[in-house]
Amino acid sequence: MTTEDADLVKQLKDPTSKNEAFRVLLSLYKERLYYQIRSIVYTHDDTDDILQETFIKIYNNIDTFKENSSLFSWMYRIATNQALDFLKSKSRIQRISTAELNELTIDQLQADSLFDGEAAEILLQKAINTLPEKQQLVFKMRYYQELDYESLSEILDTSVGALKASYHHAVKKIEQYLQNN
Repeated sequence: MTTEDADLVKQLKDPTSKNEAFRVLLSLYKERLYYQIRSIVYTHDDTDDILQETFIKIYNNIDTFKENSSLFSWMYRIATNQALDFLKSKSRIQRISTAELNELTIDQLQADSLFDGEAAEILLQKAINTLPEKQQLVFKMRYYQELDYESLSEILDTSVGALKASYHHAVKKIEQYLQNN
């Protein structure tokens, strides 16, 4: 963990400086966490809701942060889990699979005023949606967020070798999907 993050965590755990430190935390990480969540749930409104829940969870649980990983990795894991839990809950409510929910959401992307993707981007999203959940996460975090394998390993609690294999398989499956569509 960087010295800056260590200082920030110390301030976050101190009741006298927690609120001010949390404002700093928000300004440092809000955008990165937004895009991580958005890559999982696709829609702006759902992303905003999940981002709020994520920061509430971070605020309420900062005292449980053990500091054996980076602050960023810990928050990323919370954001990812919040987004995945949201999708599972939403798919249960709608009585469809998570993959079907993602497919419906992707189809609605073109109507989203904050999505400026072209047909190629929609096709890529459909290809990604065909991947198993873990491969989707690894691909999105490497491709869109440009995270290195060491960071992914901390966030997803998986070995670097397994992540490299997962990414490789994801890329091959996406290439195959794109060639066939």
